Amino acid sequence: MSRGVQTRVWLGSIGHLMLMAVTAPLWAIAGMATLLLPYRWRYRILMSWAWMVIAALRPLCGIHTRVYGLENLPQQACVVMAKHQSAWETLALPYWLDPASWVLKRSLLRIPFFGWGLKILRPIAIDRAAGKEAWQQILAQGERQLDEERWVIVFPEGTRVAPGERGRYRSGGAHLAIHTGRPIIPVAHNAGRCWPRRSLLRYPGEITVVFGPPIEAQGRSPSAVMAEVETWIETQMAQIDQPTDQGPANPNGS
Repeated sequence: MSRGVQTRVWLGSIGHLMLMAVTAPLWAIAGMATLLLPYRWRYRILMSWAWMVIAALRPLCGIHTRVYGLENLPQQACVVMAKHQSAWETLALPYWLDPASWVLKRSLLRIPFFGWGLKILRPIAIDRAAGKEAWQQILAQGERQLDEERWVIVFPEGTRVAPGERGRYRSGGAHLAIHTGRPIIPVAHNAGRCWPRRSLLRYPGEITVVFGPPIEAQGRSPSAVMAEVETWIETQMAQIDQPTDQGPANPNGS
């Protein structure tokens, strides 16, 4: 990477971080001021922050998005299982899956401002150390979200993984899909190339997102469902998760 490009990367990344830091408290306060409004209104107000953050990546950081497979999304909300490389997919996926809820770590709700706003959006917040109780939370809360026609976004690897790597796929989302009879939409993307985990930098380039065809779960075993989900996602990742021209081959060095 040339010095000029590196300077632009740093300036754009700092600008994007400042945008997030300055606006997150304002949106969180606005969200708390809307607690008496219908959920859909609160959702729109709070998610406008996420969509602003994603939209700002293009002018500030030179990051744009190409999306494939939107025709695979059914009319009825269902379970979505996505690759987890970055903060990008947490903020961006609800743009196409509206309204959405996430299965996430309860500890995220304690983050000042960001966590407060997130809590208002009614995520499925679980304590991973709770074992069987966490499974029950996913099933009970996930079923309620789906009944209210909210897409349930699950990151089956549990934590962000570096580009080119694969985490252990957990079956919580499969159990929810089997329990509710809803299909699973697998999602592959390479956001970690442009917005790496554990990094302040955002690298210019194109984020490719692929929504796969529905995977039926009803009447199947969780292991069989997860095997199909993992195979589809990782096959797509082998095609789209390539190093960008501007960023390092592996931004995290791992």
